Amino acid sequence: MASSSFKHSGRGDNEEEFVDVLEELMRSGDLGHAFRTFSPSPYDGGPPCSAADLPKAVLESQYLRYVVQEIATEKGLSLEEVREEASVLLEEMSLKLQMGFIRLMAYILSKVLKRILTGIHVNTEGLNALKQAIQESPVMLLPNHRSYLDFLVISYVMFTYDIPAPVIVAGMDLSKMRVVGEIIRRSGAVFIRRTIGSDKLYWAVLSEYVKTIVKKGFAPLEFFVEGLRSRSLKSLMPKFGMMHMVLEPFFKGEVYDIKLVPISLSYDRVMEESLLAQELLGIPKPKESTMGLLKARKVLQENYGTMHVNFGRPLSVRHLCQGKINRSQYNLIPRDLPQKPSGEVQACVSWLAYLMVRTQEEGVLISPWSLMACLLLQTPLLTEDGLPWHQLAEKTLWLRRLVLDFGGHLNWPGKVHDQDVMSSAVALHHSLVRLQAGRVYLVQEEEDEREDPRRPEDDVIKAAVPMLMLASYRNQCLHVFVRPALLAIAIHVTKSVQRDELFAFFCFLRDLFGNEFIFIPGESSQDFEEACALLRKCGAVHTSEQEVMVSNVGLEVLSFLQDLLQPFIDSYQVMFVYLCKDGINVISEKQFLPAVRNLATKLILSGELHTYEALSSDMQKNVFSALRRLETLTKLNASELNEYRVKKAAVGQISEILCGKIPPQILQTTPDAKL
Repeated sequence: MASSSFKHSGRGDNEEEFVDVLEELMRSGDLGHAFRTFSPSPYDGGPPCSAADLPKAVLESQYLRYVVQEIATEKGLSLEEVREEASVLLEEMSLKLQMGFIRLMAYILSKVLKRILTGIHVNTEGLNALKQAIQESPVMLLPNHRSYLDFLVISYVMFTYDIPAPVIVAGMDLSKMRVVGEIIRRSGAVFIRRTIGSDKLYWAVLSEYVKTIVKKGFAPLEFFVEGLRSRSLKSLMPKFGMMHMVLEPFFKGEVYDIKLVPISLSYDRVMEESLLAQELLGIPKPKESTMGLLKARKVLQENYGTMHVNFGRPLSVRHLCQGKINRSQYNLIPRDLPQKPSGEVQACVSWLAYLMVRTQEEGVLISPWSLMACLLLQTPLLTEDGLPWHQLAEKTLWLRRLVLDFGGHLNWPGKVHDQDVMSSAVALHHSLVRLQAGRVYLVQEEEDEREDPRRPEDDVIKAAVPMLMLASYRNQCLHVFVRPALLAIAIHVTKSVQRDELFAFFCFLRDLFGNEFIFIPGESSQDFEEACALLRKCGAVHTSEQEVMVSNVGLEVLSFLQDLLQPFIDSYQVMFVYLCKDGINVISEKQFLPAVRNLATKLILSGELHTYEALSSDMQKNVFSALRRLETLTKLNASELNEYRVKKAAVGQISEILCGKIPPQILQTTPDAKL
């Protein structure tokens, strides 16, 4: 497919070229594109298989027969009754792939994407590698999840480049959208329930259906390792259920290899930006419906800039798992029998899942606006006083150099003046900021006409929406900075230059923020060495075998990195304060979220708290999960309300370590291995 190609400014000469899919579309026309010749090269490792063959293979599998027999015995039902229930579940989830609907979807998307985006840039080398991988092995497509556009755009790109349409694992909510849900199903979606719980038959039918797709190499299988769409635009901790399902055929020797393809999706501006911020503040998400889609037509009148689809290099599971797992354990039990994964298998699946999310992060292209958001968030009184434009522009260019030093990839348009690039970014985000009289101000929502008197708490929520939107764009580049930022905080809090003391504090922070950022399990030493190397590379520190010393020019970098993570530290401390209050001895997550939001609101109103991010439900849930992982919240076995006992002394100790009241030497000798 002919299209203009380019390299992004700030990326090395060895970086991949990206082509703009929409540019070619402008030439061919929407209808011509939808009815173009589509001749993909399928998997050649087995006989061809149709979508209708998959449910038959599942129902006839020895595995499902065994589970059906087991459930019938347990529940006192006939085999026919359980088989009928399994057939109903299969009908609910099965795809109905039809070429006519793929073309219809391509036509609709051509209309929509040209209207809302100025470009969809795709790396050709990644696409060519994907084409080859699909012919050789079963392939799993693993994109990050930032918008409802994600899976639609990937399917659109694959159709455009003659690559087999993927089977997309999607949430059941989408199937309830009349007409639209059916078009998506017939374009390749498999709809599954968000919560399965202990439904043994559903687990068996779903896992066998997924494994059948993998074993037959029916089509590339696409699912989100993070499980959910990230409301904060930051990577989420991976989920392991689907990952284990797709890998099991390899573990059992039913396929020779499986290729994992991480896909990094980057947006200049996300369609759902305002809705995501409101969800984080506890405002319920609108239900997916066709009527809701029609009402959202206003969204289609906006410009969302460009997006980048970066297909990563296909990674061989066979190669990745070498030396990590002994597959002979599967030879001891017949393949068709249900088998609980061993600790070794669970650790391997977990490691692979984290590796995929980390690889997605490394493939993200950072926009100029993401850098500007970092700096705007560090500006007090942004709504009232604003920030001088020349100061923001100068600091953004400084930050661009730092990103490149840290190995990040930038979406900084070449052959365009830097000032124009930055002013275009501000113009694109006109709903969030405005440039007036040489200063940049945060835009506040207009006042609603309401009869009731407005409460101060309502003003806090109103002010929080644009701040959380701004934070979400900052989050798109946090993965580049987080490791050196943890070291910068360790240097600041401990006031130490001793490498072992800094490493101990670095590990404490890494452990504490383990639900907030993506760290591959067991790689704390590598992360610390990477942090040292990056700060050394930009000239911020000098290192020896025993010491890490700040250079004369390093204060600007270290100060920026500390300020970058300060909202996280402040928010965590608010939640620690709440848990250490008298009377808070047992708590559930359901009670925790509104309670800490109320406390944070009061602290913001009193001027004691300067970040709105403590109001984010994602941040609150991450703190709760981290404290459970660190065993400072321990579950009450007898509780039906998912309640946890609070270990106040342990929470207090974490708080004191975080603010430097407990010296780093104590960390090296603490008996609690989790800290």
